[in-house]
Amino acid sequence: MSTVKITPSAASFATSIKHLAGIQLPRLQNTIFTSNSTKFRAPRRAFTVSMAASLDTPLEVCVKQSITTPNKLGDCPFTQRVLLTLEEKQLPYDMKFVDLSNKPDWFLKISPEGKVPLIKLDEKWVPDSDIITQALEEKFPEPPLTTPPEKASVGSKIFPKFVAFLKSKDPSDGTEQALLDELTVFNDYLKENGPFINGNEVSAADLSLGPKLYHLEIALGHYKNWSIPDSLSYVKSYMKSIFSRESFINTRALKEDVIEGWRPKVMG
Repeated sequence: MSTVKITPSAASFATSIKHLAGIQLPRLQNTIFTSNSTKFRAPRRAFTVSMAASLDTPLEVCVKQSITTPNKLGDCPFTQRVLLTLEEKQLPYDMKFVDLSNKPDWFLKISPEGKVPLIKLDEKWVPDSDIITQALEEKFPEPPLTTPPEKASVGSKIFPKFVAFLKSKDPSDGTEQALLDELTVFNDYLKENGPFINGNEVSAADLSLGPKLYHLEIALGHYKNWSIPDSLSYVKSYMKSIFSRESFINTRALKEDVIEGWRPKVMG
């Protein structure tokens, strides 16, 4: 068995440190799986567990493995949404890195469609970031991340507009303007209701939109030399706030992975 060394990023949660001072924190272990189901053990990463959650066993999460850097998290924004939820709720988790270009048999048995994210809850493997985050909210309600129904879809049209513009080969096909229109709507919303979608506190909607805006910023910057206009100052401030959260830093994909992940769609 080979050992793969991974340098983890620091994960400290100020809200928990006050009441967990002096308590030995659980240390988690990353597991990387390859197509022949060989299992590699990596140095353990520490996470703080909230007292409300009282979770003794780390939750197992199947995630995309980086395609540019061995033993790093890949570029799936839907997986990051799940990991952000776990981080914000201060739940311990054990990431299983899966090579999606050469999926192992064990993974296809628990995920017939071969998709991530996938999480094990109550001894059952649960797919789909929508279902997973809802299940986590119900099972671990503290701290609450629920977005009110009337705000849950705020910003939801930005991602498909971004994808359409990124894939476009015709500068005059209106895809750029369609994206700008959605970003402007979101900017106006934040101006009146921000700084986050549900006001002053981060909620599930932010954890869903944040990773998509991260992909938007990197992919459009690289492939289109395009960036969000300075006139959309509330959107830019929102992105800065989300991207600087420790939970986001701990779970973001490498820039190189985002670029390579979108390359097939851009190049056709």
